[in-house]
Amino acid sequence: MELRQIEAFLAVAEELHFGRAAHRLRMAQSPLSQTIKKLEKSLGTALFERNTRAVSLTTAGYAFLPHARKILEEFDLARRAATADSGEVYGRLSIGFSGALNHKTLPPLTRALRNRYPRLELTLTGGLLTQDALDQLGNGSLDLSFIGLPVDAPSLATRSIAVEPLGAVLPEDHPLAGRASISLAELAVDGFITMPAAQGSTLREAIFSACTAAGFRPRVVQEVSDPYTALSLVAGGVGVSLMPDSVAGIMPGGTVFRPLSGAVPLLDSGIAWNPALISPALKLALELADTVLPTPAR
Repeated sequence: MELRQIEAFLAVAEELHFGRAAHRLRMAQSPLSQTIKKLEKSLGTALFERNTRAVSLTTAGYAFLPHARKILEEFDLARRAATADSGEVYGRLSIGFSGALNHKTLPPLTRALRNRYPRLELTLTGGLLTQDALDQLGNGSLDLSFIGLPVDAPSLATRSIAVEPLGAVLPEDHPLAGRASISLAELAVDGFITMPAAQGSTLREAIFSACTAAGFRPRVVQEVSDPYTALSLVAGGVGVSLMPDSVAGIMPGGTVFRPLSGAVPLLDSGIAWNPALISPALKLALELADTVLPTPAR
């Protein structure tokens, strides 16, 4: 397999027309067709369905497409790294996060990465619950992710970066909204807004554990994947929820955050990565994270 064959495949896959692809590559159509045939022969499968009217990708072509793009991206990255000034760092880093729950932990790391390594390309994926993040770390779609702890993922490495007390998020007209703090047991009759059980949310598990310790099982009235959406639903009077105290500063209008009295439940959050897939960029990010996101004292 040659780089020019990958370039030819991508041109045809994106144009779905051999004539336009040949024009884009500044070559004749016949050599382009021969290049594609050689690539298909080396792979042992057809990448395109061809007829007199149209060109379309086969199932194998669709499967090959993202990898072909990555090959060219990595080649471009290698070329730029090889010609970079001494001391410059090139690479790509994909970081996952949940959204509102990481509004205090994500910015210090990304800001430090951009300041220290301006040539490092960052891709941020938001709205991830813990299990989604673990799956993507496992298959290499993400390099690093902010997650809730603990997790059952023996193949991944994790480190705690924050331990926060949970508090109650209430509509501003809730009967307990005027109190300085409330007992969790006082919310036993309320409907709760939580994350979906099927998506493996650590926050949801923390909510259920805290409510169970307070002597009741929460009655779930709405499940949403995004924590800030949960806050918005609280503002709309749909129900109540529990959130770490870091969200107190980003509450939407119509909501209040109230600390819990008694034995306060805690939410442990951290970062996770796949030790089997440590790139130079990830190594640098982990070293920087040790400084800007130190492990909290217990």
